[in-house]
Amino acid sequence: MILSASGISKSFGADLIIENISFHINNGDKLGIVGVNGAGKTTLLKIITGELTADTGNISIPSGISSGYIAQLSSLNEQNTLEDELLSVFAHIQALEEKLSLLSHKISESSEDELNLYMTEYEKADFEFEKNNGYEYRSRVRGVIAGLGFAGEADKPISIMSGGQKTRVALGKLLLTSPDLLLLDEPTNHLDISSIKWLEDFIKNYPKSVVVISHDRYFLDKTINKVLEIENKHASMFSGNYSFYANEKGILRQHALKHYLDQQKVIKKQEDAARLLRSYGNEKKVRRAQSKEKQLEKMEKFEKPENLPDKIRINLTPKIESGNDVMFIDNLAKSFGDNRLFSGLSMEIKKGDKTALIGPNGIGKTTLFRIITGEHEGDTGEIKLGHKVKVGYYDQSLKDLSPDKTIVEEISDAYPKLNIGEIRNILSAFVFYGDDVYKKIGSLSGGEKGRVSLAKIMLSDANFLLLDEPTNHLDIVSKEILEDALRGFGGTILFISHDRYFINSIATKIFEMDGYNLAAYLGDYDYYVHKKEQLEKNEMQMNALSSAAEIEVKSDWQLKKEKEAALRKQKNRKKRLESDIVGAEALIEKLSTQLEDPSIASDYERTAELYKEREEAEGRLLVLYEEYEKCEDTS
Repeated sequence: MILSASGISKSFGADLIIENISFHINNGDKLGIVGVNGAGKTTLLKIITGELTADTGNISIPSGISSGYIAQLSSLNEQNTLEDELLSVFAHIQALEEKLSLLSHKISESSEDELNLYMTEYEKADFEFEKNNGYEYRSRVRGVIAGLGFAGEADKPISIMSGGQKTRVALGKLLLTSPDLLLLDEPTNHLDISSIKWLEDFIKNYPKSVVVISHDRYFLDKTINKVLEIENKHASMFSGNYSFYANEKGILRQHALKHYLDQQKVIKKQEDAARLLRSYGNEKKVRRAQSKEKQLEKMEKFEKPENLPDKIRINLTPKIESGNDVMFIDNLAKSFGDNRLFSGLSMEIKKGDKTALIGPNGIGKTTLFRIITGEHEGDTGEIKLGHKVKVGYYDQSLKDLSPDKTIVEEISDAYPKLNIGEIRNILSAFVFYGDDVYKKIGSLSGGEKGRVSLAKIMLSDANFLLLDEPTNHLDIVSKEILEDALRGFGGTILFISHDRYFINSIATKIFEMDGYNLAAYLGDYDYYVHKKEQLEKNEMQMNALSSAAEIEVKSDWQLKKEKEAALRKQKNRKKRLESDIVGAEALIEKLSTQLEDPSIASDYERTAELYKEREEAEGRLLVLYEEYEKCEDTS
């Protein structure tokens, strides 16, 4: 067992966040923690790391078990480049590397008396270097740089990076430390789809234990084998990935609701019987009534399952219907100074399309949206909007909200013809109930602000929605509500997203942006992945056929040259083997001479080391002889 949590509770002031939570993690477990925003997921993770102290209960981690959490890492060194910052994780290995280099230099210049001393020290350092995978650490760093979307940016200074990029660097450092228990809080934030897929593969192949908080359902499906759900301050454990949990949760909720309703019928029947008995006024019947009431008091009552937020029940139909041709883009290009984002982009959007725009971070997706809305201008090319097309734009920066207004004021000021009942109906569809609607915009979380902004857009006259990362900061329940709203929207949607589960739920078409063109795929995300794999497989087959064709048409002159090159290679191989054999024989002779030295013969440990070295050298010599004979046979 890697970790055991027992009876964990935590309050902040009068607010009880989590209560009596217990669970354990075994070696190799991949645990996902899920729950609505504010359920206490991050609080629990911080208690595990020791950043917060539980009010009751305890966390037990066996001695010798290492854990890693981004918040525990020291702040990034702004003076470092990306590569230097990641390499700093391996400072102890770099020190060994420098020591080996220094010892190697000393060995090459040492006297015979010093040689043995330096060789012994070198062997110890080399053993430690290998034990710490010293020959792999630089390739691991290069893999993380590419995997987290920094390909070609190894020399980029930390000081000029954005907040999101620095978060990715911190994530890279954490992954390179390879702790026994890896703790991740929303690790897919700030990652594009290709980087998320790389992280998925990393976690799936990670041989140790992982705890991850995430609202990315597709990511959870691919990486975890257990789910810890925090709901109503308590926790429940489920085996399986997210989809298994969601299905199991639905079944359990239905069973719990049935048990509750069945019990309520029994209780009502008993209460009605007791009332009837009392109404007779007969002492005997009153005693029977009292008996039934005592039975009810002793009965263990089932709690009513917490209601899930209602699925959105309103069909959002645009007031104005657009023509069939919604948008046409032809040969669009955009650069900022010497930084060219894209060129030659062309696309068509038809009425009713629900299209996902995907591609790496920094490729220009948001810039394209801002050109469509008129906030930026393209360098070349044109954009045409169709007849009666009205655009509604959801900007992930949420600039359209006023922090000093309440949620109700934000909606009513934008749509003064709506009465309070209509506004409450709309807001309840976006999970704002009761007094929630009177909260100030400035006091809301990022996800809550996102829901208010989405509600405003869905209420507008827009029949063509441009949504830039609409699921950012939303918890899973809020995402499902948004998905229902968008599926029921009667207009046209073009959206940017890295949320593959969301794309699967909404998209009927996908445009993949690579800076030069837009490749179109008619289907959801899973279809896109399947089609991409097919195309890549076909390309590999074509390349293989092309290579085979090239081999077939090689001239006699080429084949002759290749044969001559092979013979030269064989000759050089023989020369190297001859040199290695001479060296091995000399080493064996040297070790034998040392074993005959009386001063060494009296040192049992040293004699045993020399015998072992000579045996290894003699074994190596036999291998060299065999390889030399093979060269002789083929020459």
